[in-house]
Amino acid sequence: MKDRGVKLEPGALHRVASEAWSDIRRGRAYGLKSVLLPDESELWARPELIQYQKEFVGERLGWKLSALSSVGPDYAAVKIVGANALNRHLGRPRSMSTILLFDKVTLAPICLMDGTEISAARTATYATTMVERFLSQSDGLSGFVFGAGPIAERVILGLGIFPAGTFSRVFIRSRSVESARRLVAALKDRVVFPLIAVEDNDSLGACDLVITASNARKPLFDDCQANPYAMTLHLGGDETPALYIQRILKTGRLICDDVGMVSRRNSQSLALYFAKGLATLETLGPLLGVTNFADLDDDVQKRPDEPIHITCVGLPMLDLYVAKHVYETFLKAGPQTAGASI
Repeated sequence: MKDRGVKLEPGALHRVASEAWSDIRRGRAYGLKSVLLPDESELWARPELIQYQKEFVGERLGWKLSALSSVGPDYAAVKIVGANALNRHLGRPRSMSTILLFDKVTLAPICLMDGTEISAARTATYATTMVERFLSQSDGLSGFVFGAGPIAERVILGLGIFPAGTFSRVFIRSRSVESARRLVAALKDRVVFPLIAVEDNDSLGACDLVITASNARKPLFDDCQANPYAMTLHLGGDETPALYIQRILKTGRLICDDVGMVSRRNSQSLALYFAKGLATLETLGPLLGVTNFADLDDDVQKRPDEPIHITCVGLPMLDLYVAKHVYETFLKAGPQTAGASI
């Protein structure tokens, strides 16, 4: 992929995601996700690793093996994800992905590709998709991003596809202010809006858009700290507080990329909120107005006095469409690439 000059440009990926969502709504693309979670005690039973345990008091390991399968009009794909936050101490990315692309009809494998950057870039399309859908008529927006890893980086670059003036500033908060400052330094010349590293939530209440892209073990903010009319895009685990969810159930709109997948994954704040009430998001959520993004009517807009909370588990179909884009744009054998090794 590096030799072929693969580029994951935010604008191109936004268009790819728009195509994917269109096909999801029409029933032309569908998929499923399964996750295997090893027991953390198995990790800390290893003498060579016990020294790292104290580093994860406030952070989820996210130790999991996931398989995401999907089918579209022309191709099918399976993405295998191995993840562990411990990896950063071992010189590896927290999450590593491999994508296998298949022909739709024969299901014969076509291309095997590294999906690690593809996965982060596809997750970032949630930000551009939701901003376009609900905030595109606004300008001078303030954003707040929790996290400073690859997904947060891709999210911030993605926000740069919107016209100058759409965002007036974006705050970044991470586990350490140093990592937030490093991300600001890396991206400040690649976006048109100011980036500000912060070490607390004092600026959160003035932000129109909040994006959680961390690996925290517990909610990252209190309900009283948030702008009561903000749009929150939840990309991680248990990152938003129960009181916040309760308030939005009463006064706003709760959306999932897929209610069933979020419910069965049962690791994100919205699913955990229902599970703690001895119910499931999948059974009770729709009765209380929790909606699939793909099921929203075209005329549904965000009112100025309406908070929106969007939980995204990561749809396999988005991986498929980004992999298709990479394959057809950069890897597929053509007149100038025929015979080359893929």
